[in-house]
Amino acid sequence: MNSNTEYDVLCVGNAIVDILARCDDDFLVANGIVKGAMNLIDAERAELLYERMGPAIEASGGSAGNTAAGIASFGGRTAFFGKVADDHLGKLYRHDIRAQGVAFDTDPLAGTPPTARSMIFVTPDGERSMNTYLGACVELGPVDVEENKASGAKVTYFEGYLWDPPRAKEAIRLSAEAAHAAGREVSMTLSDAFCVDRYREEFLELMRSGTVDIVFANESELKSLYQTSSFEAGLEAIRKDCRLAAVTRSEKGSVIVRGEETVEVEAMAIDKLVDTTGAGDLYAAGFLFGYTSGRSLADCGRLGSFAAGLVIQQIGPRPQCDLRQEAAQAGLL
Repeated sequence: MNSNTEYDVLCVGNAIVDILARCDDDFLVANGIVKGAMNLIDAERAELLYERMGPAIEASGGSAGNTAAGIASFGGRTAFFGKVADDHLGKLYRHDIRAQGVAFDTDPLAGTPPTARSMIFVTPDGERSMNTYLGACVELGPVDVEENKASGAKVTYFEGYLWDPPRAKEAIRLSAEAAHAAGREVSMTLSDAFCVDRYREEFLELMRSGTVDIVFANESELKSLYQTSSFEAGLEAIRKDCRLAAVTRSEKGSVIVRGEETVEVEAMAIDKLVDTTGAGDLYAAGFLFGYTSGRSLADCGRLGSFAAGLVIQQIGPRPQCDLRQEAAQAGLL
């Protein structure tokens, strides 16, 4: 990879403000919320759930935005494309991501729809159930692609959730073309198993056509992608379909495959599981920070596990500590 780049990673995703509250499983059942999934909702249901939820914390989120913040916390140079409205939550989002050291210059949307928000209910087992109103996110389109950033980043990374708003697909393809034309790489996360169910064929086409070079998935997403109950069968299939894949397995750690190469990485030991929100996003952050700084796949996986292990011991999806400092103290940098 050419080292003369402006950014290590460009992240493209839904710019969402997370509204987090604790609840019990009965609350999920009573309100028809699918546990552990990302449920897309309309503005009316967003208002209803907001009224019913308990005391809440507002925090800037969105999968790729969380990854961008994590990379910046490691000391990486990162940029973000995502659409917010010119409203209270939009200003909150813009402030937060910039304060974390991420270059965010996408023009805000004047008028409606409002900035996206996700009501996240965290049950006592640490599982999070997300109810997302996409709002302004659906307006992200080709006009928002800053080609100098797409061609000037070592890796362009996007979230599978972007396949829900239709114009975002065009923005992704345009960003990927600019990246590949400049000899860069493109990466995606499969986001969640339900997202994979919706777009299985398109995701496979992205990988098999070479539009995507690097894929992040968890075990359930991998199995959904290949419609198999066998982790091993899924791993062998993704090995053939993309150049590099990292598959996370919660407490079992992660497995990284590239060609015939297989690297297994242990999960980080934690004191207490508080909230799984952002675990996959921060794994990708640690991995991509390591990858764009030329580290081995094993070291990339360890950095990913480390970042994920820290974020699941706190409420909220963005690092509340200096990841670079923490990783250095742990002997990883």
